Amino acid sequence: MSWLEAIILGLVEGITEFLPISSTGHLILTESLLGLAGPAVERHIIIIQGAAILAVCWEFRQKLLHTAFTLHNDAVSRRFFMNLVIASVPLAVLGLTFEDQIKAVLFNPVSVAIALVVGGVIILWAERRQHEERVQTVDELTTMDAVKLGLFQALALIPGTSRSGATIIGGLLSGLSRRTAAEFSFFLAIPALLAATAYDIYKARDQFAAADVEPLIVSCVASFISALLVTKLLLRFVSKHSFAAFAWYRIVFGAVILITAYTGLVSW
Repeated sequence: MSWLEAIILGLVEGITEFLPISSTGHLILTESLLGLAGPAVERHIIIIQGAAILAVCWEFRQKLLHTAFTLHNDAVSRRFFMNLVIASVPLAVLGLTFEDQIKAVLFNPVSVAIALVVGGVIILWAERRQHEERVQTVDELTTMDAVKLGLFQALALIPGTSRSGATIIGGLLSGLSRRTAAEFSFFLAIPALLAATAYDIYKARDQFAAADVEPLIVSCVASFISALLVTKLLLRFVSKHSFAAFAWYRIVFGAVILITAYTGLVSW
């Protein structure tokens, strides 16, 4: 992998991980266009997801540190922590159970394109329906809210769906404000992606080669910086705008992929 390819992968991961447009889907498409494939590339992508999550940890460091240091004596911190645990369970269980089958069947550009279009339509529907903003901060979430959001997040096992997109739309349908839904999707990404990164590094601990190190570092830096910028911008954006723009992007992008694949213009 060249440095340019490593930078491209890092930027794609960092920019798309927290937007409701599917980072996994965009990475699958990027791999296909760059002609990258194989176990080494899969490990590379999992690890740069961890770099993107570190950007979220940095952005929300005050909330995370406050929760950690007050967990033993503060009911609000305990409820927030338990909601993260509860909401993480469906993705963890279903992911460990069906990971190989999902990768074998759905990790291809056409499946990603279909999921992008379907997800875009669902986002438009969710935005246009009237919904009451019952929850204004992540500390107000109930246990049932956490269960619902965890089930929505599990839909992201389908590549092209978007983990953040599924969680955010689930939040809107459950009565969360746009900003709260986006923030909780960020927090919920921390255990999910850090666990996936650690698990993949453990599985591949004897397979790393010296040639993998430099491109991996370059990708991680690009992923961290771009994810940090996108996190800040997204929270500002959703405070004043809906998610409709992301929905239309998904629909148009997915349609382009399907048309080019069907006509043979691009060999996905």
